[in-house]
Amino acid sequence: MDRYRDEGRSEDFAQLVHRYEKELYRYLARYLGDATLADDVFQNTFLQVHQKRALYEMGRPFRPWLYAIATHQAVDALRKVGRHPTMSLDLRGDSSGSDASALVDLLVSNSPGPIANLEEGERRDWVRKSIDKLPDSLKQTLMLAYFQDLKYREIAEILDIPVGTVKSRLHAALQKLQEMAGMNNSKDVSE
Repeated sequence: MDRYRDEGRSEDFAQLVHRYEKELYRYLARYLGDATLADDVFQNTFLQVHQKRALYEMGRPFRPWLYAIATHQAVDALRKVGRHPTMSLDLRGDSSGSDASALVDLLVSNSPGPIANLEEGERRDWVRKSIDKLPDSLKQTLMLAYFQDLKYREIAEILDIPVGTVKSRLHAALQKLQEMAGMNNSKDVSE
């Protein structure tokens, strides 16, 4: 990034895009819950990298700077379409994303059975809905930590907050999810 900042060579830009495209796209797809919107935000993110390259601080880690731009672009995109982020917690490790491969996996799978699959699906649905109910600040922090596997320091840089705030937001998010789980379990018992 230092070289691209100073020289503006298209080869350096292409290398940055290539290096971060899969990881960043997965983050955006999970955060936005919409592949088309994720494509647009991905492109806007790298457009911003290009346009704001002069603002990049020499020697600063690039990844947190990139994720900060991507997160801001995602929030702006959601604001424009008037929705809150949704995420798929059942994305497969492969990036093909084809429904056919998911069906084949189910047919050939040695997984427990339809009841266990139904329970797992309900659990995923509950987690997805519960995460969607979190305030944006907690949701962003939780996703960057657990779904993108970023370090506290990187999350702090991306969200422009102190590391202690990252830790407290993660604690608060997990506590709220536990409270929701407790309310969900007590509702199940009373039914």
